[in-house]
Amino acid sequence: MRITIVSVGKAKERFIKDGVAEYAKRLRPYAAVALVEVPDEPVPDRLSARDAEQIKEKEGRRLLERLGPDDYVIALALDGVMWSSEELAAELGRLATYGRSRVAFLIGGTLGLSPAVLKRADVRLSLSRMTFPHQLVRVILLEQLYRAFKIQRGEPYHR
Repeated sequence: MRITIVSVGKAKERFIKDGVAEYAKRLRPYAAVALVEVPDEPVPDRLSARDAEQIKEKEGRRLLERLGPDDYVIALALDGVMWSSEELAAELGRLATYGRSRVAFLIGGTLGLSPAVLKRADVRLSLSRMTFPHQLVRVILLEQLYRAFKIQRGEPYHR
């Protein structure tokens, strides 16, 4: 399986970079994982609704440019479905079984994802009802992908 994680903005904090690197390394035996960062837009302190939409649209175009026509797109969104780790493992297995071997996960910036990105998504996935910093979501997602592959193979890790 080929997994691409396209996210807005650069990981800045060392602990985030370390977490991303660790789980990307752990995933190598299970899937080809590409991590793609697209530039974020500066968000002013005084933000109008129009400004927010324009920022999301710009960032959204950058995300969409990184997708292939055959990518199965999972957008991380607060209003998405919530899967257990076992359900994520089953979904990845189902996609592989039905020839959907290219999966792209999209992580928006501070303001979230544009309507165009959400429309392109095959699934909207929520990792929690809580809000996380979009930088930290990368680590959480990578860990859950690693856990999903371990579950699929019946290997120890998931308890």
